[in-house]
Amino acid sequence: MKAMKREMLLAASIVVLIVGVGMRAPVFITGASLANLLTDSTLLVMLALAQMLVIVTRGVDLSVASNLALSGMAAALLAANNPDLPLPVIVLAAAALGLVLGLVNGYLIGYLDLPAIVVTLGTMSVYRGLVFVLSGGAWVSSHQMPEAFIAFPLTKLLGVTHLVWIAALAVLAAWYLASHSRFGRDLYAVGNAPSCARYVGIPMAQRLLWTYGISGLVAGVCGYLWVARYAVAYTEIAYGFEFTVIAACVIGGINIAGGTGSVAGAVLGALFLAVIGNALPVVKVSPFWQSALTGAVILVAVLINARDRKKEGRQILPLHLDNHSSPTAPVRSAA
Repeated sequence: MKAMKREMLLAASIVVLIVGVGMRAPVFITGASLANLLTDSTLLVMLALAQMLVIVTRGVDLSVASNLALSGMAAALLAANNPDLPLPVIVLAAAALGLVLGLVNGYLIGYLDLPAIVVTLGTMSVYRGLVFVLSGGAWVSSHQMPEAFIAFPLTKLLGVTHLVWIAALAVLAAWYLASHSRFGRDLYAVGNAPSCARYVGIPMAQRLLWTYGISGLVAGVCGYLWVARYAVAYTEIAYGFEFTVIAACVIGGINIAGGTGSVAGAVLGALFLAVIGNALPVVKVSPFWQSALTGAVILVAVLINARDRKKEGRQILPLHLDNHSSPTAPVRSAA
């Protein structure tokens, strides 16, 4: 209930922010501007959803932007060198590469029990370095990419870009996975009480392996969408974007200590940052202020998370009492 109230407050804040900026710069609330805002938020939304699953397990994936960059560069080079290759093959190649990179993180964290922040910090540097090795430091520009490769993300279906449709499918998939699957329930159990989750038989190593695998898979798909959306691939693609993704999750109420978070929160957090990113240039605010405001919002969100966590505490297993028992009644042995 408290999480729902917070999400409603965040949604209201987004509306107020849009209206407030629109009053100062009416062009911001035109249909075309809002459509561009929605399209611009899609990649952040998808990455925040995947990051949410990771953070729920008490982990973090700092390599997500480097994974995106490497997968995107691979897709761009593959398309440039093989212009007749069908687009689905290129997208699948980028997704497969991202999945493998994510599974590397998951194996090191899940099966070797290494700290997530250390592993993903290391792979972040490795993957970013591989972008340079793969490209030789060269750019892949729009005139080198096939037209179909570039056109797909912004092509409209029923008046909405493919990017928005893909993000909508990602939201539905994340909602089902987090709320209606055993896999999702296990992730929350792992984040709330790892020792209890292991005791009741949850395959923690396997769950962590595939959670980071999902994060890598989404990063791989977003890698293609990023380079096609902006029609350029270079070594600094999405540099530092991993912190924006984590910020979206924190603002959306996903507790960095694990165990709590929702799909709606991740989506709203991403939309909030997208609105800020698009609004400040419209009202002619320096991009340096954008970083400062984002940081201030993150600090406020962390303080709210910490306060709520202290008030609520944690309940691992609910205590069920029937009419014929009392809290002080002895527990009888099954023997």
